This record gives sequence, structure tokens and C-alpha cells, in this order.
Amino acid sequence: MKDLIEHVVIFISLLVSTRADEVVYAQVGERVTLKASLNTQNKYLYWKSGKQNKQLAWRNPLGGSGLGEHIPKGQYTLSGDTLIINNITEEDFGNYICEVKNEQTTTYQLLRHSVNRKPQSPLLPGDRLFLSCDADAPTGHKPPEIYWVNPQNEIITDNLKNVEATSEHHGQWTCVVKNINKEHNATVDVTVVGLSPAPSHPLYTSKSSPLTIPCTTSVSWEQFRAKGLLEVYWEFSHKESSGAISNSRQRLFNLSLEDRLSWKEDTPNGFKPVADLQKGKLSLTRKQGREYDRGDYNCTMKFKNGVELISTVQVEVLNIIASPGIVLNSGQELNLTCGHNLSSDLQLKWTAPKQSSYSESDPKGPHFTIPKVGTEDSGKWVCELWRNDTKLTSDVIKLKIEPRLSVWMLVTICSGAVIVILILIVVFILYRRRQRKMRHLRHRLCHCKNPKPKGFYRT
Repeated sequence: MKDLIEHVVIFISLLVSTRADEVVYAQVGERVTLKASLNTQNKYLYWKSGKQNKQLAWRNPLGGSGLGEHIPKGQYTLSGDTLIINNITEEDFGNYICEVKNEQTTTYQLLRHSVNRKPQSPLLPGDRLFLSCDADAPTGHKPPEIYWVNPQNEIITDNLKNVEATSEHHGQWTCVVKNINKEHNATVDVTVVGLSPAPSHPLYTSKSSPLTIPCTTSVSWEQFRAKGLLEVYWEFSHKESSGAISNSRQRLFNLSLEDRLSWKEDTPNGFKPVADLQKGKLSLTRKQGREYDRGDYNCTMKFKNGVELISTVQVEVLNIIASPGIVLNSGQELNLTCGHNLSSDLQLKWTAPKQSSYSESDPKGPHFTIPKVGTEDSGKWVCELWRNDTKLTSDVIKLKIEPRLSVWMLVTICSGAVIVILILIVVFILYRRRQRKMRHLRHRLCHCKNPKPKGFYRT
């Protein structure tokens, strides 16, 4: 009976001296640090393996430390009171005990956290994708919470099982294991061979602004070739004034897929490919937009299995139209129009010449009318297109307003014209008189039938 009581007392003392487990998650190949949660200053510290029940490392109050016997070099490191496990293998998962002499002990559960992706090779849009995340359940604790964070930083609660890959799956996926307010993240990269998404809004340009049509990819050309890339090209479909897209397409550029990548121009249109083709930049650019640039631009990739990747960029051209023209006389009515079928999230801002009376009011809207223009309205008129606080583009038009002719100006002009006409008449009359006088003189000198030559004669 006495022995039984002693065993019970020892068991109770062990329970009291042992702290609750701490749960730590890790992946194979990671580096894990287990930090003692007790006060170890001036005390003996021992790290032990719960699975193999052997001493891994120790430290004494005098500063001496070392690893246990038969511990592989580089597998464990003791830094202060922290045990570092390098390059974790499957055999390293299990319990670890931190023991402080004459103090409590702490047990760490080192559990496996794994992610799996199938297939491992890059994917084309439409290929099947599998993503799974698993974590061991801790002993004596609730099962952990597991969820994914996709490349768009959105939370996905379920694994991806046989889903159709799209460009949105491309990027880094993070599997989060959350247990007792602690998190462990495991990442996996998913490569979907494709083009970057086209802008969700149309691109706006003008004859006063440059134009760049974007098309990029984040994967290497070796990955494209491995998936059977056949051709890469740009096409353009013009947008008519009615808003309809033309059925005919112009092939602008075609990419040569030889060892040295290069663009070949099919239809001259003033565009030039941007630099850094090796970095996946397929964009086109031009210093100034043109009115004919309105339409759809397709950046297309074709593969051997029939898959086509197309990034369509819509382009609109901001253009100021002055009616009846840009050269007017004072007093004429002028209509200015800027923009065509603008969406509700777009705003137009006009800027009049400084000397114009309209510069203070800053006219707005796509249509603007000046009932009677004056010479003070001459100069540059600017139309700017904005989306919220972002300026998209602008166009400039220069007006020339001639002054109005007054009655005195008309009298002066007419008088000048009459004087010029009278001078011409007088000059003409004098010229006619001189012509007549010359003819009469020649007639008087030449009345002899056989005139003798001039000179000296003998009598």
C-alpha cells in the first residue's frame, strides 16, 4: 500500500511539472526552430527526442553546450536555448521535449504539413489541375483549420480537385494551417502558360497622346515551346463610326519563333513592338494616336493541340470636332464636340484659352456651344478625359477667330480699291497716248518715196 501511494505521488508530480504541448507544423525540407518557453538562465537545459527517447542537445549554467552522442553533424543545432532542426525529413516528425532541471518540461509536437500539385509541368488553359493540402492532427488538441489563399489573395476553403485551369490559377498558392492562433504557410507555384489579362476598360488615346497596346506573359519561351507553340501574331479590327466592329481583320505583326525571336510587320500601321521581347513583352506602341485606331486589337497565340490564347484590347480615340471649322469670323456660332458614347464612369473637362471668357467657367460635357465667338476665343482648347482621379488622355485644337469687318473698314477697303483702279486707268490712257504719238512721228519722217541715207554728199 505504501509503494502504491509513492507511485501515485510521483505520477501526480510529473503531471504537475509537465506543461501543455505546443504544436508546430513544418514541411519536409524546411528548417524549424523550437524555442524554450521556460526561464533557462543559470540552469541545466536538455533537449530530448520523444520518439527515440534520446538526448539531442544540452547546456549548463557555465555556458557549456553540446550535442548528444551519435547525433549526425548538421542535423541539429543549439543556439542559446533554441533547438534548430535543419532540413527536416519524414523521420524528424514527432515529439520533442525541452527539460529544465528542477523546473517544468515542455513537449513540442512537430507535425507534417504537405501540399501537392498535379501535374507538375506547366498547364495550358483548359488542362486539369489538382491542388491538395494536408496536415496531421495534433494529439490532445482540436483539428487544425486548413484553407488556401489564391494568387488574387482570396480565401479558398476546399482543395482543387480536377478543375479546369485558367489564367487566374497562375501564380503562387498558399496553404494555411491554423492551430491555436498560430499559422503555418506552405506555398506552391502553379504555372498556366498564357497571356496576361487584357484591360477591363477600353484604352483611350488621341492625336495629341501616345498609344501603347499591352500584351505580356509571365512564363518563359521555353515553356511555351514545350507546350507546342505554333505562332504568335497581332490583328486589328476597325471600329466604325456607328460603333460596329469591322468583320475584316488586318494582320499587323507576326512573331518569328526561331532561336532569335523577332517581329515581322505584315501591314504597315505606324506601330512598333516594344523592347524586352525575351522578358515576355509583346506590346505595340506609337508616339501618337490616330483617328483610325479605334477598334479591337487581338494578341493571339496558337498551339499544336488547337488551343488559342487571345488577349483583346479595345481602343477608343478622343477627338475634338469643331463645327463649322477652326477658322471663323467674330460673331459666328461654334460647336465643339469631344468624346463618343462615353460610359457613366468617365468625365470630360474642357480648358479654354486664358484670355477667353469661358476660361473661368471651365465648360464640361461632350458638347459645348459658343453662340458668338470673339477674337479672345482664339488659341488652344483642350479636352481631357478622366476616370475618377486618373487622367486617361487629352486632345488639343487651335482656333483662329478673325475680327469682324466694320463699316469704316469696308469704306476704307472700297476706297483703296477705287483709287487703285483709277491709277490703272490713268496709266493705261497715258500709255495709249504715247503709242499714238510714236506712230505719228514715224509717219512724218518716212513720207519720201525713195529716201536717201543720212551722211555727207558732194554737190
